[in-house]
Amino acid sequence: MNAELRRRAYLDAMQVATWLPRTELPFAAPSRAELLAPPPAEVPLDIVSEPVAAVAEPVREVPVERPKIEIPRPGAQPRQAAVETPAAEPEPVEETPARVSAPPPRFSLQLLRAGDCALLVELPTGQSFQSRDPAYILLKDLLRAAGLPDSPQLLGEPVRWPLLVRGNMDQGPQAALEFVQSFVAARLEEQPSACLWLVGLPAIRFAGEGDEHSYNRELQVEGLGACWALPGLELLMEEPARKRELWQAMRRVRQRWSAPAHS
Repeated sequence: MNAELRRRAYLDAMQVATWLPRTELPFAAPSRAELLAPPPAEVPLDIVSEPVAAVAEPVREVPVERPKIEIPRPGAQPRQAAVETPAAEPEPVEETPARVSAPPPRFSLQLLRAGDCALLVELPTGQSFQSRDPAYILLKDLLRAAGLPDSPQLLGEPVRWPLLVRGNMDQGPQAALEFVQSFVAARLEEQPSACLWLVGLPAIRFAGEGDEHSYNRELQVEGLGACWALPGLELLMEEPARKRELWQAMRRVRQRWSAPAHS
């Protein structure tokens, strides 16, 4: 048995299918070319076992624009960077609300005189007093209780507001107050009085500049002097309980026109 056959027998016994000698063997058959090719690289089992669908899509890189650096040339003027000026916002325009004139008040007043007192009385019906009117009868009772003549004298025609049914003249509350005060002041200048009775809310409001809280109180009004505010005649008839407070207030105020005070 020659040396070649002996080597093959040894390799078969060691289960070596492919082998290469370190040196060229004498009388050996030429080796096959595919046996001399390098073995393929081994791939790790964990990478091969992953499914293809689990591979994430590659992230696309967004190109970043690099700032352009301008190199100044000799003799060239440097360029100034354009600065964007924000547009100025228009200033809000304040709208002036349209002036709405107050509706004209509606009332009727009668100026009377009884002894040393003048009386500005609200006309409940808007018409002049009649001898049989319940309001006029109540007024006569008040005058007798105050120690004054119970037949008052008329001072001019009734003051009815608004003055004009049509027209552009201002007939609001302020105009009514100025008119009534001027009218009464002119009559009191002709015939001065010790006290001016203001009977009814319109008389108190547009002559004495008061309100319903002024009932049974004394008021000092510029140009009119001392005034006494009374509830309206119609209100006294509807609410008789108000007469008690009125009698109590009259006892304090009547000293202004009583005979001992003017003696």
